[in-house]
Amino acid sequence: MTMLRSLSGWIAAAFLMTASGPAVAAPALWRVQDADTTIYLFGTVHVLKPETDWFEGGVKRAFDRSDTLVLEIVEPEDKAAIAGSMARMALAQDGVKLSDRLTPDARAAYQAAMDANGISWQALEGFNPWMPGMMLSVAPLEKMGFRNDLGVEKALRAEAARNGKAVEALETVEQQIGFFAGLPMAQQVEFLDATVAGLPDMEKEFGALIRYWMAGQPDRLGKTMNESLEATPQLSEVLLTGRNRNWAQWIKARLEKPGTVFMAVGAGHLAGKESVQTQLRMLGIRTKRVKE
Repeated sequence: MTMLRSLSGWIAAAFLMTASGPAVAAPALWRVQDADTTIYLFGTVHVLKPETDWFEGGVKRAFDRSDTLVLEIVEPEDKAAIAGSMARMALAQDGVKLSDRLTPDARAAYQAAMDANGISWQALEGFNPWMPGMMLSVAPLEKMGFRNDLGVEKALRAEAARNGKAVEALETVEQQIGFFAGLPMAQQVEFLDATVAGLPDMEKEFGALIRYWMAGQPDRLGKTMNESLEATPQLSEVLLTGRNRNWAQWIKARLEKPGTVFMAVGAGHLAGKESVQTQLRMLGIRTKRVKE
């Protein structure tokens, strides 16, 4: 796998990780605890196939014990507002057409990929490259049988609502969009080119990531997902390390308040050398893997 494809795979996987089945998953779970507070850390996948069973065993027991669910974001009910915010942040301000930012070969590949996935590249000529990059990271998944409505976060939110649990967010939708909108143009072009180049191998590469998630193998998942970011420290800081550091500080502060929290974030953030657990260790806070 090339660095570019690995980088694209990390970005897509961190926000849109997928799983295939039929299978019973046993994903990893950690616990941070003091005298009167327990915080469970669980890595999520955002879209799934119907055959995958994951909400059982230790994960289910930890969730049931918790009084608060904490997610990366809590999507507002007004989907049109989200789309509007994304479109405003994605519009190019320099007047350069998107296709003109690409080399001739990359332009031809990009336009062919958009056509193949039923997306009008002509309609996005006034947008920055991260926008179609994200769209192409998502569009093929439905054809492969993956469903957003079966994602881990949606299931947890629905279960929290049924049981009267509080739901909180670590970030806003606008913040998450801003992670991409704020990337330098060269990295946005690199992301788009990498996404296009990786489309033929998307199902295979995601399949490997998810096998590690389902088997509860965070070391292997982290190595696969995060090693490509080592070559791009600025991107790593924006998408991974900086956010993990912020969340570790949130956990440290939350330990001052009694209760039990189930914190569910993208699985890549709980794996690898720059994981949330690593950031917590630097703050003197111990995490413990919860075993079945």
